Amino acid sequence: MRILIVSDAWRPQINGVVRTLETVRAELIAQGHDVRIISPDQFKTIPCPTYPEIRLAIFARRKLSRMIDAMQPVAIHIATEGPLGQAARAYCLKRKLPFSTAYHTRFPEYLHARTKLPLSISYRGMRRFHGKSQSVMVATESLRDELKNWGFENLHIWSRGVDLDLFHPREDASFGNFPKPHWLFVGRVAVEKNIGHFLDLDLPGTKFVVGDGPQLNDLKHKFPKAQFLGKKTGEDLAIAFASADVFVFPSKTDTFGLVILEALASGTPVAVFPVQGPADIVRDTKAGAINDDLRQAALDALKLDRNDARALAEHYSWHNSAQQFLHNLAPFSGGYDGETATRISVTEGLATANIAPEDNTESGEQDIRTPQPQPAQ
Repeated sequence: MRILIVSDAWRPQINGVVRTLETVRAELIAQGHDVRIISPDQFKTIPCPTYPEIRLAIFARRKLSRMIDAMQPVAIHIATEGPLGQAARAYCLKRKLPFSTAYHTRFPEYLHARTKLPLSISYRGMRRFHGKSQSVMVATESLRDELKNWGFENLHIWSRGVDLDLFHPREDASFGNFPKPHWLFVGRVAVEKNIGHFLDLDLPGTKFVVGDGPQLNDLKHKFPKAQFLGKKTGEDLAIAFASADVFVFPSKTDTFGLVILEALASGTPVAVFPVQGPADIVRDTKAGAINDDLRQAALDALKLDRNDARALAEHYSWHNSAQQFLHNLAPFSGGYDGETATRISVTEGLATANIAPEDNTESGEQDIRTPQPQPAQ
């Protein structure tokens, strides 16, 4: 099936959304699907206000429309609510094409943390964006229930996976001679991640932060005893996860927390607040501790068996995640000549695209990049 994914989040950004899309794309390509990406690097961009390392596409609608017309996808998935997501949504609505979306990021909570904008106003905008989607993909049951309460419809579960070959326990992993225990956070260094709360906890040993972002310099100045290791990927990132005694995740706004799975796969227990997403992963397990008092959760996690952390991670598969994504899509027939398109089943979509699930057929279209499978980092 020829699938188009439109995302405002893409390389060089390194975050859970990008890693999820890259890995699921690679899984689908390996199954014989033709998966294309439209991303900001294909357009003129400007820096995102307050977050200049993120680039936002501008004046994208006409070019995006030409790209989609040339590609003729069987299914369109809009991954983000940014400028490209808005342009793709407008394209689909104008041509009466069904499409799917994903709720990756709790933007209302992010905006509230930064500007104190009331949640009701932000959720009204988010509900409007996703309201015409045939399938709104969410990572957990609790997020689905929460969005239902905000008036969202057509909600479907799309869970996540973890690279168990890259992230695994390592006996020789170490942060060196810094006083133990070693407490770790990995992620974007920004106000919505609540990292300052983690660094302010009265814990013995040494705290480590892996990542980059707009709040980095402020946190370095405020917490000089913490160790800021910068952005890491691949083996370096995997070693950092395995080197920690506990992974502390202070965010209250993440819809899932892919880094939690990566920590668990590395044999590192986790400490989280009792909020949907992070808590959903470790609730009723021996792999993590949940508490409104994050300090107590961290101390409790320190007592947990690292083997239990790894065992929980082994239940998460990127193959299963890709299959969920595939069956949540809204493939369509017709519509390329401006006529109303009708949503069809995934099986019908495969037949329409003339690609079997295990076929390795490649498209000759060159208007949009045709990425090859690559290991996720």
